[in-house]
Amino acid sequence: MTISETKREPKVLNGVDTPTLLATVNAVRQSPELARFTWRASNRWVAGTHSVNRAEGFTGAGGEHAHAEAFRFSADHPAVLVGGDEGPTPVEFLLYALASCITAGVANIASARGVALTKLESRIEGDMDLRGILGLSETVRNGYHGIRMRLDVEGDASPETLRSIVDQSRARSAVLDVLLNGTEVAIEVGAG
Repeated sequence: MTISETKREPKVLNGVDTPTLLATVNAVRQSPELARFTWRASNRWVAGTHSVNRAEGFTGAGGEHAHAEAFRFSADHPAVLVGGDEGPTPVEFLLYALASCITAGVANIASARGVALTKLESRIEGDMDLRGILGLSETVRNGYHGIRMRLDVEGDASPETLRSIVDQSRARSAVLDVLLNGTEVAIEVGAG
């Protein structure tokens, strides 16, 4: 073990407010009900396959919260899939969500362990066979049949420690959990 891998005093590290992160973990440990969150989003169809999404407020940590700004983003299909290419496809957002979740976890875990990161980059890709969503095959699934992600991580810790940080992020990723374990989705149809 190197000096940099020994436990350090909490501080802001890797852009993470480590004291607040550790205080949050301790607060939730003492009051588990603070961990219950509900995230909300809305979507409005524009035309064709183009729609606009908006991140709504959320509840958690014992109260109602709003984002610092209104996050809006378009989703669409490329022209080759009869869209206007006004934004990424919904399945691409899934890749962004997974990469972002793993990245945030690595940054938080490294900071909590006192490891200063110097590089954290990833590439992610997913394979699909569109015959499923086009209704041309009952045996081809609609979604991804494989996702690959490569992380390049460097910092002031051994390669083994950096790998264990990535492994811990993978084990705690909410997005990866949804992909690997599934989540019940209820869809209600209304008229207004």
